[in-house]
Amino acid sequence: MTFINFISNLAMPLIILIIITYGVIEKNKVFDTFLEGAKEGLDIVISILPTLIGLFVAIGALRSSGILDIIIHFITPLLNVFHFPNEIMPLAMLRPISGSGSIAIATDIMKNYGVDTNIGMIASTIMGSTETTLYTIAIYTSCVKIKKTRFVLLAALVADIVGMIVSVGICRIMS
Repeated sequence: MTFINFISNLAMPLIILIIITYGVIEKNKVFDTFLEGAKEGLDIVISILPTLIGLFVAIGALRSSGILDIIIHFITPLLNVFHFPNEIMPLAMLRPISGSGSIAIATDIMKNYGVDTNIGMIASTIMGSTETTLYTIAIYTSCVKIKKTRFVLLAALVADIVGMIVSVGICRIMS
């Protein structure tokens, strides 16, 4: 274990040293290249900032409005048919939208039901098998200025739904 800690502590300085050494060997201006990359990174941040602000406002409004509770109430009979736990639904609905919101919900599920319960394992598996789809699509497409995202969005949401259904199924089999 001490050896692994040593390697972990050495990894980043070693990577930086390798990059600088490679730049010197190739006769590149390492610091100038770094500054150009940092400038491009700031330009990207500035270009996607409106998208981020819009997403954060929309997520906050969605969470505060109580619409998630209303939707869960209406789809509960369908969930019961498929043995999908109601306790997971807030996580399942918010996961494609917000990473931090879904982490907060998953943490709340862990506190209320425990990490070793079926609900806790399903929540953990959903967190690992799905993505914050809307956030990721918004960031990536705004960076490269893609406007038509309907097929990407559909495919990604289907992948999230499949990930959630499989998470429930696998956890039910394993418990």
